[in-house]
Amino acid sequence: MSILAVDRLRSPAGARAEARPSRAAKEWRATLVRRDASIREAIRAIDESALQIALVVDAEQRLVGTVTDGDVRRGLLRGITLDAGVEEVMNRDPIACPATLGREAAAAVMHGSDVKQVPLVDEEGRVVGLELMGDVIRRTRHDNWVVLMAGGLGQRLRPLTEDCPKPMLPVGGTPILEIILKNFARQGFERFFLSVNYKAEMVRRHFGDGARWGVGIEYLEERDKLGTAGALGLLPRRPHEPLVVMNGDLLTAVNFGSMLEFHAEHSATATMAVREHTVEVPFGVIDLADDYLAGLTEKPRYSWFINAGVYVVEPSVLDLIEPNRPLDMPTLFERVLARNDKIAAFPIREYWRDIGRLEDLERASADYPAAFDT
Repeated sequence: MSILAVDRLRSPAGARAEARPSRAAKEWRATLVRRDASIREAIRAIDESALQIALVVDAEQRLVGTVTDGDVRRGLLRGITLDAGVEEVMNRDPIACPATLGREAAAAVMHGSDVKQVPLVDEEGRVVGLELMGDVIRRTRHDNWVVLMAGGLGQRLRPLTEDCPKPMLPVGGTPILEIILKNFARQGFERFFLSVNYKAEMVRRHFGDGARWGVGIEYLEERDKLGTAGALGLLPRRPHEPLVVMNGDLLTAVNFGSMLEFHAEHSATATMAVREHTVEVPFGVIDLADDYLAGLTEKPRYSWFINAGVYVVEPSVLDLIEPNRPLDMPTLFERVLARNDKIAAFPIREYWRDIGRLEDLERASADYPAAFDT
């Protein structure tokens, strides 16, 4: 554990500790997890406390580590499962501040170390509180534009899509695209572009200018099918912040703010959300060496990370899109790679379902109340 010499840290010009009692001062105990807990239990503490951190403690409540959302996702990329021990992903040298030094010292520690939370400890290293940067405990407002691809034909869902575009099919009585938009709006996103083509007027009539949901909506009209990336070439101007792009035919409870933070932490030009997909072979698989059996694995399971249809791209990526030419996201990402730019993979641990077939739609309708707390 690192207890910083706070007398040598200074807050940035104009920065000051907030005088009001923080939410963290009341709810920090919900962030505590035992060092023998699972990663899944740490996630529960992170999500349910809404303080964006889990504090790992020993039997005497001494701080032994911290776990953030980013720590968990980096562990998933390394193949660590959510049922593994929390020590597999925790930061074993967490930054802490002596509680006796007060909130201004804690604020100086956070500013000087570029962290959003700092545990408060007593002289024995026991956790006695938690301080947060002010912007962590308020509803975050994102200036990032969101582009939702809503022009697909939905051929695999016919006859349902003969009279209705796939993103407007209802899940739990609400169109898929409305669920997506409201989820973004709840997370503080306010500027949306809907890429439309097939039965575009149905989408326009339903969403209008977005005022009903307290957001702004503009439309990217695809005269011809431009693919999942080509429609980005229709944006009226270049944004100042990274774009969030999402297919309009999937449901996910992912934290988009966490994805943006992950993108920034990795200094990426583009970030692709990925999802682990596992296939079980229902037979014994044989390994051969020439004409002889060298081994046998009964019903093996194979896992891969797949493209989850959610992306973050820097404005410079738009330079790789030719106006009015069809282009899909995988090809755009190949162009980013060819430029030797960094692409981050953001593993989704939350609910996710692609609605490509009738059985997916039926399953999503059954999942909807629990997945989105309705």
